Amino acid sequence: MAHHNELGKIGEKLAVNYLLSKGYEIVCKNYFYQKAEIDIIAKHEHMMVCVEVKTRNSDFFGDPQDFVTPSKIKLLVKAMDAFIIENEIELESRFDIIAVLKNKSREEVTHYENAFYHF
Repeated sequence: MAHHNELGKIGEKLAVNYLLSKGYEIVCKNYFYQKAEIDIIAKHEHMMVCVEVKTRNSDFFGDPQDFVTPSKIKLLVKAMDAFIIENEIELESRFDIIAVLKNKSREEVTHYENAFYHF
């Protein structure tokens, strides 16, 4: 497996652990719909949460959350809509980003709630 794929898996694991520590219930990981993948779908306080995890080993080229493009946002919204319909969920949803910076000397997890409204 390529190093960036391994780093991504580590980031997703750190994000899951973070969410669990904050009282989130993990409903699904790596949900695919057409060309979109939702890293984590969680439930928290009567809300479904679509979580995009961005993991980097350095913030030299910018913060991890800066790499969630408008086209990626559209795909995530479409995929989350499909998940909600498929599973007949009647809860409101929101879209979060968890940015993970992970290298030999640093491990940082930052959670941006309602992240798409801040772009």
